[in-house]
Amino acid sequence: MATSKSTASAAPKARRPAPLALVKNDAWLAPYEPVLRQRQARLQARLAEIEQYHGSLANYATAHQQLGLNHDAGRRGWVYCEWAPGADYLSLVGDFNGWDRGANPLQKLDFGVWEVFLPDAEYDQRLAHGSRYKVHVVTAAGGKDRLPATVRRVVQDEHTKDYAAQVWEPATPFTWSDQKFKPTKAGKEPLIYEAHVGMATEEGRVGTYREFAENILPRIAAGGYNTVQLMAVMEHPYYGSFGYHVSNLFAASSRFGTPEDLKFLINEAHGLGIAVLLDIVHSHAVKNEAEGLADFDGSGNLYFHQGERGNHPGWDSKLFDYGRPEVQQFLLSNLRFWLEEYHFDGFRFDGVTSMLYHHHGEGVAFMSYDNYFGPAADEDAILYLQLATTLAHELKKGSMLIAEDMSGLPGLCRPIKEGGIGFDFRLAMGIPDYWIKLLKHTPDENWPLSDLWHTLTNRRAGEKTIAYAESHDQALVGDKTLLHWLIDASIYTHMHAADGDPIAARGVALHKLIRLLTLAAGGEGYLTFIGNEFGHPEWVDFPREGNDWSYHFARRQWSLGDNPELKFHQLGEFDKAMIHLAKAQHLLAAGPAVLLKHDEENKVLVFERAGLVFVVNFHVEKSLTDYRFWVTEEGKYRVVLSSDNGRFGGFDRPDEGYEYETFEHQLSLYLPSRVALVLELGS
Repeated sequence: MATSKSTASAAPKARRPAPLALVKNDAWLAPYEPVLRQRQARLQARLAEIEQYHGSLANYATAHQQLGLNHDAGRRGWVYCEWAPGADYLSLVGDFNGWDRGANPLQKLDFGVWEVFLPDAEYDQRLAHGSRYKVHVVTAAGGKDRLPATVRRVVQDEHTKDYAAQVWEPATPFTWSDQKFKPTKAGKEPLIYEAHVGMATEEGRVGTYREFAENILPRIAAGGYNTVQLMAVMEHPYYGSFGYHVSNLFAASSRFGTPEDLKFLINEAHGLGIAVLLDIVHSHAVKNEAEGLADFDGSGNLYFHQGERGNHPGWDSKLFDYGRPEVQQFLLSNLRFWLEEYHFDGFRFDGVTSMLYHHHGEGVAFMSYDNYFGPAADEDAILYLQLATTLAHELKKGSMLIAEDMSGLPGLCRPIKEGGIGFDFRLAMGIPDYWIKLLKHTPDENWPLSDLWHTLTNRRAGEKTIAYAESHDQALVGDKTLLHWLIDASIYTHMHAADGDPIAARGVALHKLIRLLTLAAGGEGYLTFIGNEFGHPEWVDFPREGNDWSYHFARRQWSLGDNPELKFHQLGEFDKAMIHLAKAQHLLAAGPAVLLKHDEENKVLVFERAGLVFVVNFHVEKSLTDYRFWVTEEGKYRVVLSSDNGRFGGFDRPDEGYEYETFEHQLSLYLPSRVALVLELGS
């Protein structure tokens, strides 16, 4: 029977969801929106699963409280647990039982977890603060003494060089006094001082957490930096790895002192208003079996991928299996541990590019969006990173998360609800590479200012970046610091303040311009590497066989920066003035720099940011009189910073007391060669 029009009804059309915010901001992402939504859905499904079985993501991130050696007051004894489903036998050994591998065997429980209980009545005096221990693991390949996966302190025997776990239960726990410190302020305008505790002394030796707290933190505070990023804190057997071949993810390196010493450092930093970031390495781990996690239970893929997929092609290290729930839990617990146990304020995630892609970024040029969302993307790693950023922001309000990524993945530093990964900042890795490339290959009279400006300002809208002219990567042996590239041998012979050497004068002038331009236009955060703020003269080279195990280059020569008779001191003074100006004007919290004039012939860039006008003359010899350019606002302008000030190693050419008044929206300046002026509109 036919149906009349009055009773017929068409099937309702399914409404298309509104585009993700990430796609709204970048129409080129529209074809990849299904991938972004699939990532969101996978995260939500995983969170729902975690909440079903564990109550919350925070509760899930407690592997360090369940595994390893922990004292249980209720049971009145020590409980040692280890996840090793493929092992045949485990026993706890140490000086408490004469290293007898048969004295304290573990019992295998569910889910591949092994356990042994040592009652206080028997072990109270034997298993005490300072005791050394290991776990003996027997597999089909034989037995080996290993370090527990979640060990919190590892010490090296001075004579045998063997590493062992150490019970750390001091009679008096550390007392924190940083309850009022909040990292939120630093996170809005991060001025980051990247540092390595061990190389922070002038003497050729390994520095300590306490020395860093007492001697270096005051320098950082005086310099105006509000954040310190600590490298090489996670325990690593080879000092020369710069801390990037981590063996024990939950252990603060004992070569720099005790856990209380590290807590003292962080507590002192907070007292100075300085946030502290941990340079965390979840992208790979050391392949050593004696010190690390490799082949822990004999299965070949407990924490790491099986076979060749578990080996990084360029780093000679092991790669985590992010798709395995136990590995997710292990790494998430690691984040919670550092935030809670040591009061870190966030993380700089190392090697994120390697995590994001199956090819690890090796030999790949990211020229198309297909590179980000195609089969090369490691969806397990992306899910882990989304879980990690969710957890860190949930556990500590205002925590700062920085991604070291050179691929430029869209959305990496946008909220997950918008289709992103959830980081707060990415490192602007192209900027230091560009500066070094210019210094190596292009005479400064030929520097292409259009390319330079593009490099400094080419970043994704809405995704914050940390700009830097050089980091530890540019300071390592085999390369040179910026000042070393600029001055070369003169860095050793012509750095007295009264020395008129033209090579040194050029280098000092350009060093100031490079750093000011990077800070002012390059990002929403800024980073320098320890000592480079005053142009430290030498590269970094840790003790190794090739240099006869010398500490000569694994130190910082603070006396050079402190000596007012040297150009190093003048560079340091300029850095202080530059950083304090950025803080006072909230430069990094302002919108992006706006180019007012690009003058290729005269090698001048003029731009505006945060109400300041920056005028930079890169010309090698031409000083410009009556140099005119347009400004947004009319009025009287005064110089608030001149790189040519005598205090900064300049020649005091522009009169810094002079007021420049606009005429028909134009300013006219005297602009010497290789000089930067920063002007502010008067009230």
